[in-house]
Amino acid sequence: MSTPHHTLSLKSLELPGAYPFTRGIQKDMYRGKLWTMRQYAGFATAEESNKRYHYLLNHGQKGLSVAFDLPTQMGFDSDHAMSLGEVGKVGVAICTLEDMETLFRGIPLEEVSTSMTINATAAILLCFYLACAQKNKIPFHQLRGTIQNDLLKEYIARGTYIYPPEGSLRLITDIFKFCKDTVPSWNTISISGYHIREAGATAVQEIAFTLANGITYVEAALKAGLPIDEFAPRLSFFFNVHNDFLEEISKFRAARRLWAKIMKERFGAKDERSLKLRFHAQTAGVSLTAQQPHNNVVRVSLQALAAVLGGAQSLHCNGYDEALSLPTEVSAKLALRTQQIIAEETGVINTVDPVGGAFVIEDLTSSLEEGAKQYIDKMDRQGGVIACIKNGYLQAEIQRESYKFQRQIETKEKAIVGVNKYCMEKDQKIETLKIDPALEKKQIEKVWQFKKNRNQIDVQRSIEQIKKVAQTKENLLPEILKAVAANATLGEISDALRDVFGTYQEQVTI
Repeated sequence: MSTPHHTLSLKSLELPGAYPFTRGIQKDMYRGKLWTMRQYAGFATAEESNKRYHYLLNHGQKGLSVAFDLPTQMGFDSDHAMSLGEVGKVGVAICTLEDMETLFRGIPLEEVSTSMTINATAAILLCFYLACAQKNKIPFHQLRGTIQNDLLKEYIARGTYIYPPEGSLRLITDIFKFCKDTVPSWNTISISGYHIREAGATAVQEIAFTLANGITYVEAALKAGLPIDEFAPRLSFFFNVHNDFLEEISKFRAARRLWAKIMKERFGAKDERSLKLRFHAQTAGVSLTAQQPHNNVVRVSLQALAAVLGGAQSLHCNGYDEALSLPTEVSAKLALRTQQIIAEETGVINTVDPVGGAFVIEDLTSSLEEGAKQYIDKMDRQGGVIACIKNGYLQAEIQRESYKFQRQIETKEKAIVGVNKYCMEKDQKIETLKIDPALEKKQIEKVWQFKKNRNQIDVQRSIEQIKKVAQTKENLLPEILKAVAANATLGEISDALRDVFGTYQEQVTI
């Protein structure tokens, strides 16, 4: 990228752990504590995914990261007509409390940190998790983890939304309020730039659109009556790690600095924890190639190193086979070993912010911050993120950059090794994960049996109570938790909220 030059004095660099946290949110960074090594995993049924979790934990993984299938993300049970052919395909199918209990069987919830990549149905999945803890007599205050719960990026880039933005923001702020007192160590949102970048955004756009979404969530929480320093310390972020090594390192530094300034200057946060941008990073799925898939091992390794040098608190490395299928056990283990080698063998953890003070890094950091700030100002002038979603501005900005990137590949202006340069006549063949179609039938039958064996009157009563509370300003989380305990399914609870909030239809302008 073309960048203006900024004057740099090494004397002007603040210390790591000091505002505005350009050099990291902790003064000791990885010398004090390593990042959490997560591997995003989930496929087929809860039984199959539970085996994978135990496999990864036995090989040194420190935190779980749950991938849900599309029906679960969209609020449909596995036996719904809309779920046909998609059950367990891109993640695990979770329809019931029984499914969630099976998913975490034999895993001490009070000892692991669990991240759940779920948005439209985040409140329901969180309540499933909490109900599992209740059954195992684990106090909620001992639970640690993150729920993605970021609907704005779904409207912008990913598409797994259910309700209109107003209903989604209601659920998000209800989660903020509920967890503040009830599950205090839980990260109530992971404001995600990852999917924005996957859709084609640039590094500048990833920072700008992600932080603008964060601003919108803060404003919604303030409007709901939550004091800034009561919820802001539990906000977290989720970023992509792309191929431009130095730009990606600088991106994380710029985002951290800009967010600290926004929280202090725009919202008047006083608690230092409210100013710190804590983030999970994942290597770029969109950068993986089906051609010469073993090359992806190198891509993922360099991206993971950029995340570490950029100061990530948590990291997931993609499997080299993920352009072709969900990862096999072999590729998942190698992805985990990639993180372990960086931590144990490279020595980069022994120095806090080892790239700080490098002229190119400081110059890129400032340029990315300035570019992101200009975007945020432009969105503010249009009325904020929701207005920019409804008028199509954000989607159009990303689509333009995505088209530009694809044209650069097709014209070979941008080299992709194995795709448009150093190609091979014959494709490499590798082992890929195959999902047994019989598992979908097994999951559907399991849901039928679950519905048959429960107290239908209790279920219906809990569903009606959710509808009633959804029409008020009361918090929905206690009612959803009661419905889960009464054995209502994910689809039934989602349908109750659909009845009140409605469903969102994107207005496409050509």
